[in-house]
Amino acid sequence: MCGIIGYTGKKNAAPILVEGLKKLEYRGYDSFGIATADGAISVIKKEGRISNHAGNAGTLKGTRGIGHTRWATHGIPNDKNAHPHTDCTNRIALVHNGIIENYAELKRELIKRGHVFRSDTDTEAIVHLVEEEYAKQHDLPEAVRAAVSRLKGSYALLVLASDEETIVAARMASPLVLGIGDAETFIASDITPMLEYTERVIFLDDGDIAAVTRDDVSIYHNCERVERPVELIDWSVEDGKKGGFAHYMVKEIYEQPQVFYNTIRGTDDASLPDYYRMKDPITIVACGSSYHAGMVFKYLLEECCQVPARLDYASEFRYYPSPASGLVIGITQSGETADTLVALRLAKAHNCHTLAITNVLGSTVTRLADTTFYMRAGPEISVAATKSFIAQLAVLMQIINKFCGNNHSDTLLDAHTAIEEVLLMDISETVALCENARSIFYVGRGPFYPVALEGALKMKEISYIHAEGYAAGELKHGPFALLSDKTPVIALCMPGETYDVMISNIKEMKARGSPVIAIGRNGDTNLPEICDVFIPLPGANIFTQILTATVVLQLIAYHTAETLGRDIDRPRNLAKSVTVE
Repeated sequence: MCGIIGYTGKKNAAPILVEGLKKLEYRGYDSFGIATADGAISVIKKEGRISNHAGNAGTLKGTRGIGHTRWATHGIPNDKNAHPHTDCTNRIALVHNGIIENYAELKRELIKRGHVFRSDTDTEAIVHLVEEEYAKQHDLPEAVRAAVSRLKGSYALLVLASDEETIVAARMASPLVLGIGDAETFIASDITPMLEYTERVIFLDDGDIAAVTRDDVSIYHNCERVERPVELIDWSVEDGKKGGFAHYMVKEIYEQPQVFYNTIRGTDDASLPDYYRMKDPITIVACGSSYHAGMVFKYLLEECCQVPARLDYASEFRYYPSPASGLVIGITQSGETADTLVALRLAKAHNCHTLAITNVLGSTVTRLADTTFYMRAGPEISVAATKSFIAQLAVLMQIINKFCGNNHSDTLLDAHTAIEEVLLMDISETVALCENARSIFYVGRGPFYPVALEGALKMKEISYIHAEGYAAGELKHGPFALLSDKTPVIALCMPGETYDVMISNIKEMKARGSPVIAIGRNGDTNLPEICDVFIPLPGANIFTQILTATVVLQLIAYHTAETLGRDIDRPRNLAKSVTVE
């Protein structure tokens, strides 16, 4: 859950590393650092964000270097725990994403052998292991190979030595991608820092060790030289910029009509293997927003197709009996979510078919799953998922459409126009009710229950207001005790079999003094009479209603956080890609 970058080429490395770390800051922003080699190793690292301290870091000299932006695991965010870490001789520098599970044992061994530790991190044990091995044979790739053979856990490593032209990269359960330029090579956690320099990339596999120079890349696996394919990336530089918006999050919200349309068009019959058409049990594994998308899918699949579905948090999947057959779907925006990868590996071990839904070409999940469906979302920079969630729904709704004989094709192809309508709505009354709240409840029934969960997640992530999503009937089983005039309720009340009971639930909440914001279908005459604020949505189809309700809740969260002056794209304590279990 950190961002790492390396560069070797003809240019001064430091400015490229600084700009690259700014693009990776969504992966972690507790502290940052860079190291360059120019006859000696020079390091600058500090607590805080690189966007606030970039000036000094960009002055280091040398045409090769490594950088890091941190999301803390071992050791609090401060200067000494920031990466890069150096060995006792200050001739080797190293950055790391991941967690080393046996670092305490390694640290004790290394201290006994005379090594001096200057941080509280697990990472520092690695650089001292490399130091020992490098002293034996003066071969940096071989020293890294020997060092990582001692590690238990996950890692993406970049290693720089003062007297070596080579940067060494190593990967295990944490992403690393190489960018191939013109007499320059980039290495990073993802492709965003490379977009303005190259469209040619190589994705490393678990267990790979790469020796990287400006003109050559040599990749080894189990001590054997291997070739990994060069792939072309179709994301543009502009995709990674704000484009005049105040925040990435609102830019990405406004990109959703096109993202949904592109993803619907990109998920077709030809990409749906025969065994996905069978009505065998389906299991969905995911985390966070992806889990909420999976829950929407479960409701719709069982209602529309009569196909049974099981939904598990990926982090809990291993603790329940694994499915004996059928299809296991793993949903992960980054394709690197550690818990989801573990769950899919377990499913494959039980001979289940596996399907991945992801946004990132070449990510780990694409090589693990039997089949991959890609979201057409482009790079999502804001930590809070918006367009990736809509793209996940697009893939999942298209799968349902295929199960149902394409009965919903016209609805799905036109749904982006309803999303466009929602983006023009005035929600200022709702924001006024939410901005001073201590807690907000989100309620819904059926497939609108997971939409409520997702709305609450967005609000708590970026506004820091406590928010909880509930199935509407559950509030009276305890949470009613928290209702008051300072506790707004956002109720999703759409036509259908749950409509009448939702009206009753809303009246119960109003009777406890809570202001109620109702989201319903345009033309509803009941909700305006019983609620404080009514938000009418276009669309008569349940697919469209789910999409438009989701977008409204994203906008409510965004504008509430904006009013409160929050750091919307980089909420405290969170990182975009959760690559540790």
